[in-house]
Amino acid sequence: MIEYIKLISIAIIISIVATPFIKRLAIKVNAIDVPKDERKIHKKPVPLLGGLSIYIAFIIGIIVKTGPLESWEKGIIGGATIIIVGGVLDDIIELKPWQKLLFQLAASLCVIYHGVYIKNITNPFAGEEAFLNIGRFSVPFTILWIIGITNALNLIDGLDGLAAGVALISSITIMIIAIISGRISTALLTSVLIGAIAGFLPYNFNPASIFMGDAGSQLLGFLLSVISLQGAIKSAATFAIVVPILALGLPIYDTLFAMVRRKINGKPIMQADKGHLHHRLLDLGLTQKQVVLVMYMISAVLGTIAILAMCISTPRSYFLLTIIVLITVFMALRYGFFQSK
Repeated sequence: MIEYIKLISIAIIISIVATPFIKRLAIKVNAIDVPKDERKIHKKPVPLLGGLSIYIAFIIGIIVKTGPLESWEKGIIGGATIIIVGGVLDDIIELKPWQKLLFQLAASLCVIYHGVYIKNITNPFAGEEAFLNIGRFSVPFTILWIIGITNALNLIDGLDGLAAGVALISSITIMIIAIISGRISTALLTSVLIGAIAGFLPYNFNPASIFMGDAGSQLLGFLLSVISLQGAIKSAATFAIVVPILALGLPIYDTLFAMVRRKINGKPIMQADKGHLHHRLLDLGLTQKQVVLVMYMISAVLGTIAILAMCISTPRSYFLLTIIVLITVFMALRYGFFQSK
């Protein structure tokens, strides 16, 4: 426990110290979010590149971590560096969607090269130790998971402190799950991420003095997607898909609903809209802070359920996920989440 506290504390301090310097850098290179359309909630220009603070704290935290770096940790460092380069470029010059995708694909291949990919998935219809070998679909499935979560975090980054706070809660959930499953190296790495986010969040919470930008939201999505692969383990090298889907549930469901909504209404899937959960809560009259706190609470509830799913049998965990999905879809239909706005 002392090692976890040490790493969290180091990352917090680095992130707190680095953020003001990154803010000045963002202003210098004109990486500033200027509200130009109705989708923007903020009314004044705000510096971007806050994700650099998280990246710096995370990398330094990994370096000072006790023991030599494992291969998968080197893959995360390489992949995170690719993502942060692409994110910084996007914050400064605004990349096209296919260009962002190239950076995400390169980062995914980097971690896969270092041994982080899904080989087996727990089988809900067999015994506790049974699994499904996905064979040649292993690499594409892993790429889809990483790119999907990377973009899911990016899409919910619509309010001050929202994506960072949700990522923090998800990180705490994954660290607890990693400890339960005996993945100590994963838990230590996640503690570094917790500290990096926690040190940045005070600057990013409403009213934000700096935004994460794509550099930060994509970085957090990438790190959570990869770390969850290492931490969500039921038995040796078997991916417990229920656990990360619940732990990262809020951005996953919000993104899936957005895709379905746009498809139903004949709009391009990548076209932005104001139908996300945080937009709808704002329409109900809640303030930015209230909306963010409500979404923190939802994320925390899903995280708690994910921890529970880790502790019960595989069939029961899949049953639990099914119940959560059905409730979520019912609520989405009930409150018009698939209607265009």
